[in-house]
Amino acid sequence: MDEQYQIRDVAELEAATGTPNPFVRSKIVTRLDELMIEFIRKSPLVFVATTDADGGVDVSPKGDPAGFVRVDDCGNLRIPERPGNQLTIGFRNILCNGRIGLIFVAPNQRETLRVKGCATLHKDPDVLREMAMNGKPALLYTHVRVEECFIHCGKALVRSHLWQPENWETTHRSIGGLQLASVVGARSDEEIDASAKRLETQYRDHLY
Repeated sequence: MDEQYQIRDVAELEAATGTPNPFVRSKIVTRLDELMIEFIRKSPLVFVATTDADGGVDVSPKGDPAGFVRVDDCGNLRIPERPGNQLTIGFRNILCNGRIGLIFVAPNQRETLRVKGCATLHKDPDVLREMAMNGKPALLYTHVRVEECFIHCGKALVRSHLWQPENWETTHRSIGGLQLASVVGARSDEEIDASAKRLETQYRDHLY
């Protein structure tokens, strides 16, 4: 990497990207407004960023039917947890460093909602039952005290063509499934197909 072109300070950064006008800065607020809450109600997917004690960053997707993230009476968030890979990397990060960042996406919405705040983990049985899916309560939930939030412009999603099926790749073979097959040592097409079927069984029968 040629360090000659490395950006080293804010002045060099702004020379490359420009500076936001006051209107853009003013959209960053400290509380969710009604339109942000409506966005959360429409969102079936949120990306959750956390950091560990050494500053290492992790990002994890959380998904469920639209509106699965709840907004409480104080304007803070509750994110339910479902069965997963049990690595709990993000949760371990929250236990040692409660800083959290969220990006909510919603189908056919080009904009995203960005939230920053402080997170804690909880297991109130009444709340877990309220968040039940398929008759099974949430395992736990993440409480996020909202400190900063704003609607992010839609240029990234416009460029990505995310909501335009005509631009989607047509192959149906899962890259994640192929990677999993390599981890377990699958080599032949039959072994790879068997590994993919096991993954599909997990998705079909063990979501909750």
